[in-house]
Amino acid sequence: MERQAQRQRIEHGGLILFLALITVAFIAVVADFAGALLWAALAAVLFQPIFRRLLTRLPGRANLASALTLLIITFAVVIPTMIVASLVLDQAASVYNQVRSGQINFATYFKQMHDALPMRLQRLADSSGLDSFNNVQARISTALGSSVSIIAGQALSIGRNAASFLLAFGVGLYVTFFLLRDGEEIGGIIVRALPLEPVVAERLADKFVAVVRATIKGSGVVALVQGALGAITFWIVGLPAFLLWGMLMAIAALLPAVGPALIWAPVALYLLATGAIWQAIVVVLSGVLVIGLIDNILRPILVGRDTGIPDWLVLVTTLGGISLLGLSGIVIGPLVGALFLTGWQILSEERQRPATTEPVVDERQASDPRA
Repeated sequence: MERQAQRQRIEHGGLILFLALITVAFIAVVADFAGALLWAALAAVLFQPIFRRLLTRLPGRANLASALTLLIITFAVVIPTMIVASLVLDQAASVYNQVRSGQINFATYFKQMHDALPMRLQRLADSSGLDSFNNVQARISTALGSSVSIIAGQALSIGRNAASFLLAFGVGLYVTFFLLRDGEEIGGIIVRALPLEPVVAERLADKFVAVVRATIKGSGVVALVQGALGAITFWIVGLPAFLLWGMLMAIAALLPAVGPALIWAPVALYLLATGAIWQAIVVVLSGVLVIGLIDNILRPILVGRDTGIPDWLVLVTTLGGISLLGLSGIVIGPLVGALFLTGWQILSEERQRPATTEPVVDERQASDPRA
């Protein structure tokens, strides 16, 4: 018996070692398509309710329901996103060329804002830690110029790597089809295979699905709506590259502590300082009464407010995720934060269980006639 137990431990250890090695090899093989696989999984989680609704109307035809769901994703999400992205990249490249040619000079704009300030504020700005306000102009101008250069560089990179992008995009759609059709079965297999108690694994899986849907349906959709409203506002007041600024506002709207005011407030100040009074008033009114309140209207309708993640943690994990993973970090960052909180909460409950839950179990067993 002892020799058999030792053999079983060796075989189990060998299986664990094999799984570790083959998992590392698998990750290395699919690394080039990691982004496509990630967004395919997120799309499958987000649109699973639509697939289920179609499946109830098409019983026994899972392939057709999955194909129709994929068609909805393509026409409702993918194609509009590509159109808007191409327009934004065109505007970014145009702004970059204007900056290089001198048609857009951020230093001149900041000087106009500086000269519009009262003399006391001008002197305060000139003596606020830097040698002169010209240094502030130079530094901010350099930062903005480099930011636009990065956006334009990304546009050129996408153009050069169009073939690989289309390949990854096709792989993502192909995988999404199967994840929609077989996602519930695959998810159950993964949950059962985790080296955790079934209750803990299911709880983590539920948190995963809830955070993905809350981040994309709640934060993502609300941010896109706020960015679109900002772009419309900037177009009304005649601001150049309004789509580019609207995209930046959508990104800022993902940050709960600052939000879209990070974009529209400086724009309003610039318009006010340069004498565009009615344009500044329109931007402020739109930012406060329309853009600022849309979050309070849409978020409860989409997912509700209780996602279990504090706003400060959403801010930190979103910024950290973007810094580490780029666009995918918008979802991965808050997801990691939510699973981190859930994991420690489960551990805390497990450590308290012997003192709180065992008496209840004993009472139920004592009252059960089959016990």
